[in-house]
Amino acid sequence: MSLVTQSSFTTRPEIDGTFGVVASTHWIATAVGMGILERGGNAFDAAVATAFTLQVVEPHLNGPGGDAPIIVYDVRKGRPEVICGQGPAPAAATIAHYRALGLDLVPGTGLLAACIPGPFDALMLLLRAYGTMRLRDVLEAAIGYARHGYPLVERIPATIATVEALFREHWTSSAAIYLPGGRVPEAGTIFTNPTLAATYERILDEAESRGGGREAEIERAREVWSQGFVAEAIDRFCRTEAVMDTTGRPNRGVLTGQDMAGWEAGVEAPISYDYGRYTVLKCGPWTQGLTTLQQLALLSGYDLDGIDPTGPDFIHLQVEAAKLAFADRDTFYGDPLFVDVPVEQLLGSAYNDERRRLIGEGASHELRPGTIPGYGKSVGARAGGERVAVGATGAGEPTVGRIQRASATPAEDARRLDKLGAVRGDTVHFDIVDRWGNMVSGTPSGGWLQSSPVIPELGFPLGTRAQMFWLDEEHPAALMPGKRPRSTLSPTLALRDGEPYLAWGSPGGDQQDQWIPQLFLRHVHAGMNLQEAIDAPAWHTEHFPSSFWPRTSRPGVIVLEGRVPPATVAELRRRGHIVEIGEDWSEGRLTAAARDGNRRKAAANPRGMQGYAAGR
Repeated sequence: MSLVTQSSFTTRPEIDGTFGVVASTHWIATAVGMGILERGGNAFDAAVATAFTLQVVEPHLNGPGGDAPIIVYDVRKGRPEVICGQGPAPAAATIAHYRALGLDLVPGTGLLAACIPGPFDALMLLLRAYGTMRLRDVLEAAIGYARHGYPLVERIPATIATVEALFREHWTSSAAIYLPGGRVPEAGTIFTNPTLAATYERILDEAESRGGGREAEIERAREVWSQGFVAEAIDRFCRTEAVMDTTGRPNRGVLTGQDMAGWEAGVEAPISYDYGRYTVLKCGPWTQGLTTLQQLALLSGYDLDGIDPTGPDFIHLQVEAAKLAFADRDTFYGDPLFVDVPVEQLLGSAYNDERRRLIGEGASHELRPGTIPGYGKSVGARAGGERVAVGATGAGEPTVGRIQRASATPAEDARRLDKLGAVRGDTVHFDIVDRWGNMVSGTPSGGWLQSSPVIPELGFPLGTRAQMFWLDEEHPAALMPGKRPRSTLSPTLALRDGEPYLAWGSPGGDQQDQWIPQLFLRHVHAGMNLQEAIDAPAWHTEHFPSSFWPRTSRPGVIVLEGRVPPATVAELRRRGHIVEIGEDWSEGRLTAAARDGNRRKAAANPRGMQGYAAGR
């Protein structure tokens, strides 16, 4: 495929129609979602079917044991809402427990990092409260692909290969599924997971066994998941299996069936920021979504109209705004059910006027969180060649946990982490708009095949989102039973002139809320359509501590796609940025869908040759 860079051309057309659109990170899931719309379902029905299919066809990026924040706009209600599919920490997940194991960070893999699985209950809530179809209608495609197979994209075998030794030596239940015939499967082969298919078939059978209507079936499915055979299998596995993880020794989990039974997904209001004629909406500060809003608040002080989106001024301003916003993320954000996060102040004009003065012509190499008296705790002092936490007893004494500076290159880091089985996972995303104007944006993640061993009776592993907690009681993102980790997952909606307009997002961990504002700014200020805004050269910074074990940082580093103009690269280096050049098509997996009057538009990322948008 010939990929061109001119803004007037794209790798594929922007989808444009009046019936409905679906965009996701995998073409099969997009086709399944579009099929639901064609059968009369609404955007929420399509989202549930799409999400379950993504669990099957992208198991290295998400799974039933992970997490799923979702933002919806229901035209019947006339307002946006957030469905929280982020499960909290188990009751036994205390800082004291992890410290007793000799840990200063939650491990990046294995059972100790498991929160309560969130996607299933969140999707059932979405289907019951917003959808129209029955459970079988939205599950049958995922069951079919798990039972009869789907073609493996290249990244799945590549991921399995990185943890092959771990599977063979320690996680034998994972080897039973992901090393069929004792070998790493080849890309393009038809792959099945009959155990996962059987899990969902049993849930469906038990949900339908007592008759009743659509809502009764959905509620029984939720009960089967949280109080039936699924919860029992998870409880038994965590109690009886000691699992090798990034500590270098086996550990048992702390998640129980009682934890599963005591939690349900919930609905809450989004947070927002008004940017010109747009209102951008995000999940609350239990995610990092607020960083996009903070970047917009900082950038609102500049005239970006007509600025070259591949020029040094545009990239410099966005990167420096991101550095400031993410420094605040690691200082102030946490579950607002447990800590008071100063959202209003962080988005206020006075605060951002002051913070904006820190953005100069040169690149910053320091982590510079803001100060709001009575709130937050910094994790960013410099000590020698590493970043360590700032404790109450003085700089340099690590009360939060060590934040390592990364190796000289990402490849060196990857080799070091692979030896420990710490192959970082990623995420999936979908955006859907239906004929009635309902909109949904979802970012399921976690429960990666490489994150934790498969539970034999269920066919899927647990997630590892608890690694985003700090083991410091004073920090807003401190580990605490029942508390949600400060997630990287970040779906997005925007209103335009008060009307629902755009849904978008991306996989990418800490990069999500760097690529998300890039798309928006290119669309709003450079006049790019959705596909142009996705195809345009992109970048990210690794300046701040990673959300993932072992929490490395690379101060001053920005990674640019190779298509960024050489003159821009030279100027960014002159300004003091440590510039690394990646492959030409390597940054981001964005998708987007829009409602523009009676038009429905969508676009998806060509990078990785997986994502697709469809519609008519």
